[in-house]
Amino acid sequence: MKSSVEVLENNKVKVNVEVDEAEFEREVDAAFKRIAKEVRLPGFRPGKAPRRLLEARLGIAAGREEAIRESLPSYYTRAVIEHDVDVIAPPEIDITAGRDSGAVVFDAVVMVRPRIILGGYRGLRIEIPAPYATDDDVQQYLDRLRNQFAELVVVEREAADGDHVTIDIAGTLGGESVAGLTAEDYLYEVGSGAVVAEIDENLRGAQAGDVKEFRAAHPDPDEKEELVFTLTVKEVKEKVLPEVDDEFATQASEFTTAAELRDDINTRLSGVKKSQAKVALRSKTQEELAKLVDEDVPQAMVANEMQSRIEDLSSRLQAQGISLEQYIQMMGRTPEDVSEELRVGATESVKVDLALRALAEAEALEVADAEIDEELSVFATQVKQDLDTVRTRFRDSGQLSGLRSTLQKNKALQWLLEQVEVVDESGAAIDSAALLADDPVPESPAITDSESTETDAGTPDDAS
Repeated sequence: MKSSVEVLENNKVKVNVEVDEAEFEREVDAAFKRIAKEVRLPGFRPGKAPRRLLEARLGIAAGREEAIRESLPSYYTRAVIEHDVDVIAPPEIDITAGRDSGAVVFDAVVMVRPRIILGGYRGLRIEIPAPYATDDDVQQYLDRLRNQFAELVVVEREAADGDHVTIDIAGTLGGESVAGLTAEDYLYEVGSGAVVAEIDENLRGAQAGDVKEFRAAHPDPDEKEELVFTLTVKEVKEKVLPEVDDEFATQASEFTTAAELRDDINTRLSGVKKSQAKVALRSKTQEELAKLVDEDVPQAMVANEMQSRIEDLSSRLQAQGISLEQYIQMMGRTPEDVSEELRVGATESVKVDLALRALAEAEALEVADAEIDEELSVFATQVKQDLDTVRTRFRDSGQLSGLRSTLQKNKALQWLLEQVEVVDESGAAIDSAALLADDPVPESPAITDSESTETDAGTPDDAS
């Protein structure tokens, strides 16, 4: 097989492939063997009829057509891998010679990933949450902890939000008592909205001994008749939080002093904040990077990314026993809403892909063969094969080029993360290098136990 590539306009190339007559004859012979399994001739078991009899019965054209249909996708893929063509959509195939006899020649016009010129990435400014806990964060955590150890103390005053009141409650519908809405000595937190909003409205400002009667809409929207409530307030209790002292620290934790407790809370909250800041840094940086891409991205790439996201979402939902359709209904969305959200996300992802490739080229960020081998070695260990076998497998299937591209994009993103200006919500500078000091480059998703290649999206289903 001989092949060549011609660059066309509008991000397209023409892949020309020529298969000489002797090589293609083997494809024709294989085609007749497949046909023999489907055709019954007197005196021959299925698959045993000789080619000469099949040619006499069906004609040589039948085998040649079958050979073309079956082998062209393979020849096309071999040519794409040989010339490292970064296809993003199925090709348009035009057989220019060899339908009836002789060498088979065809052209495949295919869209390829565009290369863009990226500017402005050196001046990116990213705002992220502060990667450390503030005094307010620690105090809020402490207040939640204090709330768990709070005491309720009876007070002689009007009830307010946050107070607990002891009430007798009687809820009726059509004159009949309603189960679940009738109780004595029921302890209720004012402002919690635990039943209906009207209960909180009537308890605010109430004192011990007050009796409140009112109507309220039924929580069930299908029930048109209103509920009738009678509340008798027996006690108003105020929640008293303990002081943060050594005694409280001993009671609420494994520490013996309040200072130790505060330090531990600060350390743990800061760890969480730092993790959140790292995620935000990566996310915001890629978001801002995508904004630098002014070109319209190829819809073929967007469609491929959308399909990948749909398949990933469906797979995760299936693991939970939920279909995509059920999920959409549960979320109160429409298929059109979900499709549009996926399109927006996929478009940004494609822009990030193109931008990172452009950045890597502009900054001459290369991936060494040793880095490729390091990734392949990890995979080789996982599948229990030697490195040479895995390397050959990836090269022959076209995955080696995809792996190199993925590592190059990872390197470009890591470079950019260390270059961007990073500030918190107040505008204070954040040292991104220190933030990422213990954060390794993300693992490559290109290593999978699969024979799929980057050319799969462009493999023709049929030849025209």
